[in-house]
Amino acid sequence: MRKLSLDEISILESNGCFSDSWDSISVADSFDVRYCREVKFIDDVTIGENGGTVKVSDSFERHCGLFNCTLRNVRIGNDCLIENVRGYISNYTIGNGCYISDVYCIETTSNPSFGEGKVISVLNEVGDGNVMIFDGLNSQLAALMVKYEQDKEFTSKVRSIVEDYIAERRKKAVNGTIHHNVRIVNTGRIINCHIGNDCRIEGAQCLNECTLRSLPSAPVCIGTGVILESTVVYNGSTIANNSKLENCFVGEACKITDGFTAESSLFFANNHMANGEACAAFCGPFSASHHKCSLLIGCELSFYNAGSATNFSNHAYKMGPMHYGVLERGTKTASGSYILLPAHIGTFSVCFGKLMHHPDTRKLPFSYLIAYGEDMYLIPGRNLTTVGLYRDIRKWPKRDHRPSDGKNSIVNFDWLSPFSVGGIMTAKRTLEALREVSGDVENYNFHDYIIKNSSLKKGIKYYDIALRLYMGALLKRHKLERPLSDVGTGKWSDLSGMLLPVSEEMRVVQSIKDGTLDSVLAIREELVRIHENYNEYRWAWSYRLIREYYGIEGDVTPEYAEKIEEDYITARRAWIAEIRKDAQKEFELGDVDQNVLDDFLQSLDKEVQFEKLKYYL
Repeated sequence: MRKLSLDEISILESNGCFSDSWDSISVADSFDVRYCREVKFIDDVTIGENGGTVKVSDSFERHCGLFNCTLRNVRIGNDCLIENVRGYISNYTIGNGCYISDVYCIETTSNPSFGEGKVISVLNEVGDGNVMIFDGLNSQLAALMVKYEQDKEFTSKVRSIVEDYIAERRKKAVNGTIHHNVRIVNTGRIINCHIGNDCRIEGAQCLNECTLRSLPSAPVCIGTGVILESTVVYNGSTIANNSKLENCFVGEACKITDGFTAESSLFFANNHMANGEACAAFCGPFSASHHKCSLLIGCELSFYNAGSATNFSNHAYKMGPMHYGVLERGTKTASGSYILLPAHIGTFSVCFGKLMHHPDTRKLPFSYLIAYGEDMYLIPGRNLTTVGLYRDIRKWPKRDHRPSDGKNSIVNFDWLSPFSVGGIMTAKRTLEALREVSGDVENYNFHDYIIKNSSLKKGIKYYDIALRLYMGALLKRHKLERPLSDVGTGKWSDLSGMLLPVSEEMRVVQSIKDGTLDSVLAIREELVRIHENYNEYRWAWSYRLIREYYGIEGDVTPEYAEKIEEDYITARRAWIAEIRKDAQKEFELGDVDQNVLDDFLQSLDKEVQFEKLKYYL
C-alpha cells in the first residue's frame, strides 16, 4: 500500500472528493483515481485495487470504484464497487469483489456484540434464559444447554467456554466485517454485523447486531423488507419477504419467508418457516410451518410439520407463559390443532383437534391423538403403517440441502433406532399390561385418553411388526458378530437430531463440568466422534434386544438367525401390505388420482423387490 500523490489528490478533488487529511488514505499501487468520485474520506481509509469489474446482474458487469459515498475508518479490498451510500460506512473492513449500492448506513458502534453472547429463554418463555447464541452453536449444544439448564455447574462451565470462544473471535475482528464477494443493494441500516463470503442482501430494511456466516458453496440470502435484530444466520439460509427475527439463531440451509416473525427462537438444519410466528421455540432439524395463523410457542420440535392454524397454549391462568412441550422427532399437527402445554408427544405421532389434559404419549410412539369434542382418543402405533410415514422417512435425506463443508448440526435420519425402538418396546408392554389389568373391555383409559379395544389390539400388532423389522434388518447387516463393547446397551437419547446412548450424553456433560472438554471445538469433536460410532453403539443395543425378545441365553446362533430372518420377511410383507392398504384407502376417498396411486404402488413394489427398504431402518 502507498500514500496518494499530489497529482492524484488534485484529480480526486476535481472529481468532487474531500478529505480532512489526505495523508490518512492508503491505496494499492495500481489504484486508479479516475474511478473515485464524490467520495468523502474521514479518518483512516485503505483502498485496494480497482481495475477489475463486478457483476451487478447476471448479464451486466460494471467497472469497480467508489462513487457518491462517505467512508470513515474503512478498509476496502480489491475490485469493489461501492456507490450511492446515502449515509455513511464507518468502522468496517470490506473484502474483495464486493458490490454495495443504494444503502443508507453501514456502521460499527462502540461495544458491538454482532449478535453473539446473548442468553435467551427457549421453551419457558419467562425463564431466566438457557441458550447462549453465538457463531458456533449447533442443535446438539443448544439441546444440552436446555436439557441441563438446572445443573448450575454445567451451565456455568458451558457459558464460560462460549464466552472465551467469543472473546477470541473479537480479537481477530474488532470492527464489523463484510467478507469477499458480498452483494448489498437497496438496503437500509446495517449496524454491528459480520457478513460472510458471497452473502446476498437485497432490499433488507435493517440488520442490527447480527452475524451472517455465509459460504461460497452455500451463501446466506437476506431479502426484501427483512428485519434482523441480535440474530446469527448460518450458511445456505434464506430470510426473505418481510420476515422479522429478534434474538434468534438460524442454522444451515433454513428458509424463513413470507412475513414469518420469531423472537427468542432457534431454527436448525433445513427448517422451512413461512407466514406464521414462533416464540421461545426450539425448532430442531427439518421442522416446517408454512401457514398463516400458526403459532409455535414454548415447544421443542424436530422432523416436524405444522398444519395450518396450529397453536400451542403455554399460558397458565395468572401464572404467565411458563409451560412448554416436547414433540419428539417426526411428529405432525393437523390443520387446526391445539395442544395444551405442558405436553410430551411420542415419536412420529400425529395430532388432530384440540388436545387437552396435557397429553404425555412418550410410552406410545407412532400414535394418532384425536379430539372429538370433550373426548380425547389415542390410536397407538397407527402411524407405523401409513403412506405419510413411508414418504417422510424417504424425503428427509433428499431434502438435506447443506453442502459437505457446511454441516454444523449433526443429523441422523434413522427412523427405527435404539431411541424409537426402545419406545416401541415400552409401548408394546404398556398395551399388554393395560389389557391384562383391565381385561377385554370396549375402551381403555390412558392418561385421560381413550383407546378403543380394536385400536389396542392393532397397536400391539403394529409395534411387533416394527420390532421384527428392526431386528431382522440389523441382523442382516451385522450377521452373527458379537458387539465390540457394552456402550449403548442402556437407554438412548435424541439430542435434537443426533441419536446417542444416554451414557455417552452424560459423559459429555460430565467432561464439560470437569474441564476435560474445555472449548467449543473440543465439544463438537467429541459429539462427532460419538456420532461416528453410532453403528457400533446401535448394534450393542440391538444385540441385547434380540436376545431379550427371543429369550436367547447365550450368543445368537445360526438357528436363531434363521428364525429372525423368517420373522423379518413376514413383518416386512405385513408392513408393506398395510402401507398399500392405506394408499388404496386414500384413493377410495377420491383425494388421489389413479395414476398417482399406480406410480406410488409401482415404486413401493420396486423397493420391496430390491430390498431398498432396509436402508431406511
